[in-house]
Amino acid sequence: MGKAPAADHTTGAVDAPSDLRAVMRHFATGVCVVSTHRQAQDGRRHSAVTVNSLTSVSLEPPLVSVGFRSDSGFLTGLMESGVWGISILDGGSEELARLFARPRAERDEAVRTRPAEVGTRTGTLLFEAAGWMECRYRDHVVAGDHVMVIGDVVGLGVRGTRSPLIFLQGGFHRFEPPQP
Repeated sequence: MGKAPAADHTTGAVDAPSDLRAVMRHFATGVCVVSTHRQAQDGRRHSAVTVNSLTSVSLEPPLVSVGFRSDSGFLTGLMESGVWGISILDGGSEELARLFARPRAERDEAVRTRPAEVGTRTGTLLFEAAGWMECRYRDHVVAGDHVMVIGDVVGLGVRGTRSPLIFLQGGFHRFEPPQP
C-alpha cells in the first residue's frame, strides 16, 4: 500500500465551522443510540446519547468507531467504563433518537423509563432497533474538537429487515430501500 501524500493544513481553510456544517448537511448518515454505564455507590448507572458518527473500521478483527465532542460528559463515562452498546435505529425510531439527543437530565430519565435489554457481553443497554452491537474499548484518537473511540465488537445482532433512520439536512428521515 502506498503512502498518502502529506496534507497542507495552511491552505484551503474554511472560514468557520458553520461552513463545514453547511456542506456536511448534504451527507446522509445513519442514526444510533450509544449507551454505557458506570458504577456508583447505589449500583450501576446507565447513560445514553444519540449519535450519527458510527463507522465500521475493520472486519477482521471486527472494529467500529464512534465520535464524541471532547468535552462530552457521556464520553467521560464511556472512557471510564471501557464498554458501550450501539442501537442502530430504524425508520420508526425518530422519537427515540430525539429523546436521547436532549440534555443530560432528560436522557437520564429516559434511560430509567424506556424499555431496553441489558447486553450479555458488556452490561450496556440495548434499545429496540434494527441492529445492535456491544463494544469494548480498544483505542481512541483525538481529532480537533472530537474524540473517535474505537472498539472491539464483542456481540452483535439484527432484528429483521427494517428501513433505516437517517439524518440529512438537519433532520431525520426514513429511507425505503428499493425492493428486489
